[in-house]
Amino acid sequence: MHGERPGAPRACEDAVVSGGLVEAVRSDLLEHHREPTPEAIAEVLARRADVLGPRARDEAVRAVHRELAGAGVLQELLDDEDVTDVLVNGPRDVWVDRGRGLERVAVTFRDDAALRDLAVRLAAVAGQRLDDARPTVDGRLPDGTRLHAVLAPLVEPGAVVSLRVPRHRTLTLEDLVANGTVEPSWQTVLRALVTRRLGFVVSGATGSGKTTVLASLLALVPPDERIVLVEEARELRPEHPHVVALVVRRANVEGRGEVDLAALVRESLRMRPDRVVLGECRGSEVRDLLVALNTGHEGGCATIHANGAADVPARLVALGMLAGIPADVVAEQAACALDVVVHVVRAGGRRRVAEIGAVVRGPDGGLAVEPALAWDGTGATRTGPAWPGLAARLGLVRARW
Repeated sequence: MHGERPGAPRACEDAVVSGGLVEAVRSDLLEHHREPTPEAIAEVLARRADVLGPRARDEAVRAVHRELAGAGVLQELLDDEDVTDVLVNGPRDVWVDRGRGLERVAVTFRDDAALRDLAVRLAAVAGQRLDDARPTVDGRLPDGTRLHAVLAPLVEPGAVVSLRVPRHRTLTLEDLVANGTVEPSWQTVLRALVTRRLGFVVSGATGSGKTTVLASLLALVPPDERIVLVEEARELRPEHPHVVALVVRRANVEGRGEVDLAALVRESLRMRPDRVVLGECRGSEVRDLLVALNTGHEGGCATIHANGAADVPARLVALGMLAGIPADVVAEQAACALDVVVHVVRAGGRRRVAEIGAVVRGPDGGLAVEPALAWDGTGATRTGPAWPGLAARLGLVRARW
């Protein structure tokens, strides 16, 4: 992991925006039933004698707005286009990922209480409750940033906060080749995988780039096809003219109103989809996904957490057990619905499509993934026993490495 990045944003000086000033502005806005917009904050500060001069006032407006409507001292990090993750382990222990691995940055909070207050406020913005009675939260901020927070005493500091920042620009397959995520010679294989309408999953660990790879592949779907996305939160934004996105609704503070992934997968089948896409398969919704992909909707796909392509069958079986599906039934349905696993890894701070495998029935009748193509770490490609058959299905029988 890298050290602190020179020139990294630092916490606002207490002289610019103290906790007392923030609370005073908050109280004023609440009293007058006003939202914490920059304009409203500026009007409040203009009436205060302790904020002198237009420059100091402008700085104070920005700082107070970050505290009341943004992510406080973390907002500059979230606004950085290169940042994908912001991890806060304590008031003076903040890390970011800019695609090169984790880097510690010189951003600090006044104390544990200030960090806890930010976590509680962000949870409220995400429509979730975070307090002593419910000390953990998993939510989504309005801009799509994924929030996870844990309060003391489950952690030593006042809170531990993890923020996953969505990419607002979708990378194309050409972009992934240019940045080294995809081997140039594999472009043809991935394009054929989509155009030949094979069912596939993109597997990998957290933060390996599964969503980025899947979005780039969905952009290759012919423009006259209708894609219906089902996601826990809106992350997939493929460059395609006909996309319908269904997003989970969490229960409110009273525990009502939830619409989960499984329900949305069922709804997607009534929307005349050409392709059904599940952003992330990680629970009992695997049952509905496999049913959807076995009802004539070829070319469906999803992402799934797995350590390697060969581990995907075991992962599917484990998820099937959560839905009460026997292992042999999962194997039967998955073998009919899925054709290929595209596995993504993260090594040395870089993301890479490391393996393409074919979904087959094993000798015991169970599900298996047989290697077709593998990246050997030196720029060369190894072909596996599944390659001849997969190449034939993709119309690439003359492809050579």
